[in-house]
Amino acid sequence: MPFTAAERRVIARLRTPAAVQHWLNHLPYNTEAGGETLRSFRGVVRTGRAHCLEAALSAATILEQHGYPPLVLSFESIDLLDHVIFVYRTATGWGSVARSRDPGLHGRKPLFATPRALALSYYEGYIDFTGRVKAYAVVDLRVLGHYDWRLSSKNVWRVEQLLLDWPHRKIASSDARADRMRARYRAFREAHGYKPWRYYTGRERWSPLPPEFARRG
Repeated sequence: MPFTAAERRVIARLRTPAAVQHWLNHLPYNTEAGGETLRSFRGVVRTGRAHCLEAALSAATILEQHGYPPLVLSFESIDLLDHVIFVYRTATGWGSVARSRDPGLHGRKPLFATPRALALSYYEGYIDFTGRVKAYAVVDLRVLGHYDWRLSSKNVWRVEQLLLDWPHRKIASSDARADRMRARYRAFREAHGYKPWRYYTGRERWSPLPPEFARRG
């Protein structure tokens, strides 16, 4: 099925990961108020909003048209609230494009030597009241063959099942370190009433944040 005129305009305008990240940053987050969704790029363009996996699928669809393989990185968390990002590799390293309700889980500049190093850059940002990364996996969506995850007008639940079934590599971490981060997060939320990000390490490797986060610290 060919791209629509509106989809072609988006693809033509967004030729780089940074441009796609900027576009996603300015889309409202899909809170699934009317029920769970897993929209393709077509669905995101039509509705003008995206949650994390919908954003990753949109980035994969757009950037595939500009020569990037459709790779996503899936995180597993101890609280079962997983996260998915689009990942890519350049001459300077691995980077990502992402959308989230949490400020620390957006895109990263292509400065990481390996996918594992990229995944580890999300560890601190994943810590909240219940979250903690325990494993990750990089998946090439082309393994889905003819399944239409790019332009289907229906929910593409098969993508979610693929990622749930895919073997993930464990990320070992210190319980004491995680407890310290969680205590700091809890104290900040109790004091300020919103999610922190300015105290996170490695922010110089982050892509710019969406406006709703960037104006807070």
